[in-house]
Amino acid sequence: MNSLRAKSESRFLRACRREPVDCTPVWFMRQAGRYMPEYRAIRAKHSLLEICSQPDLAAEVTLQPVRALGVDAAILFADILLPLIPMGINLEFAAGEGPVIHNPIRTPAGVAALRPVEPCDSLGHVLETVRLVRRELDGKTPLIGFAGAPFTLASYIIEGGASRNYLKTKQMMYADPHTWHTLMGKLARVVADYLVAQVEAGAQAVQLFDSWVGCLSPDDYREYVLPHSQLIFRELSATGVPAIHFGTDTATLLPLLKEAGGEVIGLDWRTPLDWGWRALGFDVAVQGNLDPVALFAPRAELERRVRAILEQAGGRLGHIFNLGHGILPETPVANVKAAVEMAHESR
Repeated sequence: MNSLRAKSESRFLRACRREPVDCTPVWFMRQAGRYMPEYRAIRAKHSLLEICSQPDLAAEVTLQPVRALGVDAAILFADILLPLIPMGINLEFAAGEGPVIHNPIRTPAGVAALRPVEPCDSLGHVLETVRLVRRELDGKTPLIGFAGAPFTLASYIIEGGASRNYLKTKQMMYADPHTWHTLMGKLARVVADYLVAQVEAGAQAVQLFDSWVGCLSPDDYREYVLPHSQLIFRELSATGVPAIHFGTDTATLLPLLKEAGGEVIGLDWRTPLDWGWRALGFDVAVQGNLDPVALFAPRAELERRVRAILEQAGGRLGHIFNLGHGILPETPVANVKAAVEMAHESR
């Protein structure tokens, strides 16, 4: 192992590679955000897109939970939809509604008009945030980069925002598979280039968020999603950094997520960690999987649930403690910090 790698080998990175650790590493999806008063103070003055576009602000928000919680990894503060903007998508984060896309893409002509993206140009502010955070962390805590997976991005583009049944998305898949695969191919190319650029800027691990892929059957995943996600992980494999593959409601898709790629597979709270790990095979690391609502529970109940997950992990190499999805707004910060301490007690 060369000296640069040795310096970067935190317990988080070692767990990603299923190597021995001194205690269970822990970080949380959405660990930077609305539940933290430090973030709310910045958010009161700036929109989400303004924070993402200003590297000094995005770096500060990325670092806030590292300072406050003692987590074992920082995750870049950004949004999975940012790469859509240079592709030609008119994106707005509407108050009380979440992301809204004002020009949804539902036709072959619309897909053809989507532009390719050069990350160093169009997303250079994100890459500068990565560089700023790495300098600030100075090897003490690793930084995770991330991006949205092609299916999740496609569902936003087609539906025009979040959806419950993904009707328009599945209509394109079933009725016009050529246009669907053209769209997915474009998105996969953008995401692969974006993640590789994050690694080149200094990210020491990356996570691919396929947040909405659990709406698919295994057959549909294999036909309409698998080859596009595989392309991304093939490109990432050449970087040498660990890749985490995460989706929600994916119990029936776990073997396919593993086939698509990733050294670490994220499990949501609906999937018991021991069951999910057996379904995947113990030759892959796993991340998860506390219910985010458990962070609102009384301390004794929270501790019971954290310990149950750690017991399911059974001391195997390759467990990273996390939530089964992101931290919710209004989550008590003290409970988040307590969960970190509970996970660190496991050896």
